[in-house]
Amino acid sequence: MDPIGKLMGLRYKSHPWHGVEIGDKAPEVLTAFIEMVATDTVKYEVDKVSGYLRLDRPQLYSNFIPALYGFIPQTYSGKLVAEFCMMKTGMEGIKGDGDPIDICVLTEKDISHGDILVRAIPIGGFRMIDGNESDDKIIAILCNDAVYGSFNDISELPHQVTDRLLHYFLTYKDLPGQQRRVEINQTFGRDEALEVINRSMDDYRKRFENLESILREV
Repeated sequence: MDPIGKLMGLRYKSHPWHGVEIGDKAPEVLTAFIEMVATDTVKYEVDKVSGYLRLDRPQLYSNFIPALYGFIPQTYSGKLVAEFCMMKTGMEGIKGDGDPIDICVLTEKDISHGDILVRAIPIGGFRMIDGNESDDKIIAILCNDAVYGSFNDISELPHQVTDRLLHYFLTYKDLPGQQRRVEINQTFGRDEALEVINRSMDDYRKRFENLESILREV
């Protein structure tokens, strides 16, 4: 981060999407911003304008996210991410959902609250389609985790872990009286996860190419 960015970070709370560095080893090792933990019974997400966590909605059912859940700073699901989704699925008319890339971070530790930064290693993901939008979910492990630290690819995870994550993402958007066409048609490994993240970093740079110059004028 440049000196101006460091000074702004000391005086003000950095916006977790735009003001937090993804890390110089990304996408192999990256910083993730955690919005939710396994004990949360409501859905939290970052307000895109202020950068603060807001309550999005209560969970309809008694399911819970069996991992730390948040997003990857300075990523954006745009044209390049959508093109990769269409290439891999053969579907047409898919667009990026306009959000940072979501990430689940597996750890044996009990983390009591969100609104934190963690270092994570991507090992795979789910190719989720919400309506006609690409909504990839990256699966990662917490750096140096005692239990999950030895896994290098999602294919190595116990199927119970993968099944719980799949169930959560196929049901967490359910609301009374509403039906959303959400599907996960592919599980992909580490190499594709890194490709999705790389594309999302490029999408971010294109979408917010003037952000740095704007901030320098503040």
